[in-house]
Amino acid sequence: MLLVWPVIMVFLFRRMPAHKAMLWSLIGAYLFLPPQPATFDFPLLPPFTKDSIPNLMLLLICLIKFGPGVIRLPNSTIARVLLFLFVFSPIATILVNGEPLIFRNGNFLPGLRFTDMVALVITQAMLLLPVILARNILASEESHRDMLKILMAAGLIYSIPMLIEIRLSPQLNLWVYGFFQHSFVQSIRFGGFRPVVFLDHGLWVAFFAMTSTVAAFALWRVDHSTHRAVYLLAAGYLAIVLVLSKSLGALLFAILLVPLIVLLNHRIQILLAFVLVLPVLSYPALKTTNLIPNQWMIEQAQRVNENRANSLKFRFYNEDILLERALEKPLFGWGSWGRNHLHNPDSGEITSVTDGRWIIVFGVFGWIGFIAEFGLLTLPLMLLWRISRKMPVQEISPYVGPIALILAINVVDLLPNATLTPLTWLLSGALLGYAEKLKINPAKQIKPRHAWVPIMQ
Repeated sequence: MLLVWPVIMVFLFRRMPAHKAMLWSLIGAYLFLPPQPATFDFPLLPPFTKDSIPNLMLLLICLIKFGPGVIRLPNSTIARVLLFLFVFSPIATILVNGEPLIFRNGNFLPGLRFTDMVALVITQAMLLLPVILARNILASEESHRDMLKILMAAGLIYSIPMLIEIRLSPQLNLWVYGFFQHSFVQSIRFGGFRPVVFLDHGLWVAFFAMTSTVAAFALWRVDHSTHRAVYLLAAGYLAIVLVLSKSLGALLFAILLVPLIVLLNHRIQILLAFVLVLPVLSYPALKTTNLIPNQWMIEQAQRVNENRANSLKFRFYNEDILLERALEKPLFGWGSWGRNHLHNPDSGEITSVTDGRWIIVFGVFGWIGFIAEFGLLTLPLMLLWRISRKMPVQEISPYVGPIALILAINVVDLLPNATLTPLTWLLSGALLGYAEKLKINPAKQIKPRHAWVPIMQ
């Protein structure tokens, strides 16, 4: 399937407009290709997975179809600096981690080498391809509308295997690809099963179900055609599937976002999206100074479910010990190969667990890596807020507010979970491109286009 998907992508680009083909290519790969450990792992190169292979094929197709202008870097100086840091700061990480970690039984983790430097830089560059390409291809109002439609349609399609696994237990990845990608025990919730399908964990599936539900409500809110009733029915059905997915976090996100999308105009939605991500940017500093009310949050979770409270307590404990480890090398981190973890000093066995994306990035790449990654995810929201607050609300695309809220809540979810996916980067790139277009011509609403046009044309 990993080898066949590039052929499917070529077919999609021959039959669809570029923005639709791009969306279906990356979203389809994320949902249906086999998760890790299904990879092609060549010497001196990073593993090629369901995330990187579609990204590389997308770059090749776009270069052939549109020329090198499709990979034009952002106009924003801040965005360019963050891009540079994201791709090349691992070089400094490698240089400060040349020493091995030696354990008492003779086992050791080798120091990082030049080959690790090459692999990490290539990995970081591949992760950013959707941002660069979406900035040009998904920057129009038409592409934003189609993005919400495709998210809704993909959710409807994916609901079928989700319902199968809710009824029969998570088995599809085992039946289709021959392995189970996670701990089966974590799929048992509230006296039943939560689906995993072909993603890394049931939390990822529930988060995508939430995204599809919010997209359907957004289309119902904006669209006033004869399709409006269809969007409402789809939203109701997807909401039921979300509840059946048995993920409290994703359900709470939907309960928060749906009223904001249904009741507020899109300029206020952009403002709220920006406000939501502000605490995320300062989270490591707040944790370092003990300003996060961990005990209060555990007590609130106990009111809902004792198991959820214990899970939250476990997460906070591991965050604390991993943060203490990360602060030993705060600027550029410990690098890859599990060096950011705590280990048993005798055997070298890893004794810590990383859940949130923030602590993974902070431990591996330090403050520089954290600022680069989370800065790229939140910068589009800041730019949109700065530009939109000076404009009449009718001159702003009505689809931008819901997309901004979806991206913001995804960034918030990166605190407890590692739900950074190609879709996250797509949303960031699409909003960055739209914000730069508004900055170029803020007095005129960006009209829908039926063909892709480079952002600077």
